[in-house]
Amino acid sequence: MNDIIQVENKFYISVNSTYADDRVRVLNHIDTFGIFDRWGDIKQLGEEVQGIYYNGMRFISELDFRINNERPQLLSSAVKEQNEVLSVDLTNPALVSIDNEIPIPKGMLYIGRSKFIRNGACYEQIKISNYGHEACEFEVSLSINADFRDIFEVRGIKRPKRGEVYEIKHVPDNIILISYLGLDNVKRHTQVHFSLKPDSWERHNKAIFKVRLEPHEQKILEYSLQFIIDSQERERLNYSSAHKLIEKEMVGLNKLIGHISTSNQQYNQWIDRSQYDLLSLLASTEFGYYPYAGVPWYNTAFGRDGIITALQTLWLAPEIAKGVLNFLAHTQATEMSAYQDAEPGKIIHELRGGEMVELGEVPFKRYYGSVDATPLFIMLAGAYYKRTGDIDTIKSIWKNIEAALNWIDEYGDIDGDGFIDYHHKSVNGLTNQGWKDSYDSISDEDGNLAGPPIALCEVQGYVYNAKYSAAMLAEELGNTEQAKLLRQDAEELKKRFNEKYWDEELQCYVIALQDQKSPCRIISSNAGHCLYTGIADADKAQKLAKTLFTEDMFSGWGVRTLSSKEKRYNPMSYHNGSIWPHDNAIIAMGFSNYGLQEEALKITTALFEASLYIELQRLPELYCGFPRRGGEGPTDYPVACSPQAWSVAAVFMLLEACLHIEINAKEQAVYFHKPVLPEGMETIDIQNLKLGDGYANIELYCIRNTVGVKIMNCPSGWKILVVAE
Repeated sequence: MNDIIQVENKFYISVNSTYADDRVRVLNHIDTFGIFDRWGDIKQLGEEVQGIYYNGMRFISELDFRINNERPQLLSSAVKEQNEVLSVDLTNPALVSIDNEIPIPKGMLYIGRSKFIRNGACYEQIKISNYGHEACEFEVSLSINADFRDIFEVRGIKRPKRGEVYEIKHVPDNIILISYLGLDNVKRHTQVHFSLKPDSWERHNKAIFKVRLEPHEQKILEYSLQFIIDSQERERLNYSSAHKLIEKEMVGLNKLIGHISTSNQQYNQWIDRSQYDLLSLLASTEFGYYPYAGVPWYNTAFGRDGIITALQTLWLAPEIAKGVLNFLAHTQATEMSAYQDAEPGKIIHELRGGEMVELGEVPFKRYYGSVDATPLFIMLAGAYYKRTGDIDTIKSIWKNIEAALNWIDEYGDIDGDGFIDYHHKSVNGLTNQGWKDSYDSISDEDGNLAGPPIALCEVQGYVYNAKYSAAMLAEELGNTEQAKLLRQDAEELKKRFNEKYWDEELQCYVIALQDQKSPCRIISSNAGHCLYTGIADADKAQKLAKTLFTEDMFSGWGVRTLSSKEKRYNPMSYHNGSIWPHDNAIIAMGFSNYGLQEEALKITTALFEASLYIELQRLPELYCGFPRRGGEGPTDYPVACSPQAWSVAAVFMLLEACLHIEINAKEQAVYFHKPVLPEGMETIDIQNLKLGDGYANIELYCIRNTVGVKIMNCPSGWKILVVAE
């Protein structure tokens, strides 16, 4: 995902303007998310990004709670542990009561605000308590407005023309209806339902309630905000009923993923926080669960992000991978479209709603500008089958896997040299189409931007692994000749890759081959992905590991995206020197795959220690790549998404790398290959690990640097082994 708007990419969401200093609170649920200030209000300050957004548009742009027309004083504000409720504690400033006779001292009233978002609606409960010894009277008010700005417009796109808010009306007195007719001829509505009838109105959208409280009396005001497109019907629920549904959904979601606890409480907090964050990003679709990329600005389905998140959590939550595979198979491209960077068989990059995508002002309704999502899709299919043995799902998407393979061979290699590359076709599409997709992320040793077609090193690894995975699946389906040809293709690619991409002087794979196939001879984290996919020759893995841990690449908080020796290095950049948790988790898993467990452990420890300095121990999308300084945490990247799916899921892949766990459904076996436990951790307890039709409970323990396993429960026919080779 890109961080700035380019000339070529001018319709891609920009995140180059900070909102971090506003200290916002974010809530999300599937296609709806809200950005609030710490009071629980919505105000258009600074970059004017606060609001509640639904299906790609801002449905609430103002929310202002007042007491006697004064803003309450903030006591505390936090999103609860499972991300479902924003809880705000407020008190009153010194006030004069309604009758102007009895003053209300500062701090006499307690105001508790609790709000959550669910299924295209926002619910709030406001409790007001009088802790004084005298009765008091006052007014509370709530101002609400909606500007119905498209998310791309909010993030910086200038539109020559837009639709209009055409009415604000009361239907009846305790309901406000704000409506907008877009240029796409779609009507969008915000409905506000108050539990109590306001005593008066100001400017049609400011509800005023007169409150009298006896000593130690409490009164409750509730309201809901419903976001409706055209004649869409939405069930009207009160706060309590909607919250019970949220709680019920959370119980069901928690069953999707096995639970990990350790002897180290700080690790437990990191793991639990990550699990709650991941579950909060899961969207229930008709094809299964899909992890949305991240809030606030990527609260939608991204192909690459969804696949990598599914791979990170596959060993603990295979149901997520199944949903991702089915969703991406359904949205796979079937025809050519230069505007969407689409070709038959290609897997989607991102999918969005909203007025601007409906009008074609931006190409992201269904946009396919990723060179890596398609081979990653096949990789996930192979890994999912090996993990679960679910041949029925593989059969149902086999035609999609074959279409993806055909895309690799027919469309992926633009210049016919045997390497998959990219050159964007959409005038408004992404210039770079790997995971580092900012415009300046791929360059040569002189700092010159790479010229297309560009063949990224990690993408060749994805294709290698994809063809091996597809060969395994083809064989399972009885297509032995197809399997043989796919393996031959993979081996030939591996041979050519190690000849063309390995740079002995750099002791690293070059980041890419550019126009005329000249190498971009820079050291980057991309090379670490080649270990994850298995395309790297064994003799090069140890050399690459040493390179990635040199001072110019390893900051102490993780592996940088780019070496500090390179011309374009900037520790504050999006892709040229920053540190990404998901990137590091993939590298750690790559180390583990080559038997480099201590190296995997070093990355795990670095990210764990970084989490200790980060609010809620929630690893964000990225942080800056400055060298580690004693007594200080990593430097924030101010507009990083948080939570973001593949960042919060990184901990699960990091633990997988340390344990080097392999689950083989066909063999009905769980293998731990030379497992190691992080420093300060004596045991790891894995509960409800899905194995076939049953579940296992396993404890790993470390005694004198040797890891053993206790099997508390295991499905019949399965075996669990520690392999010490």
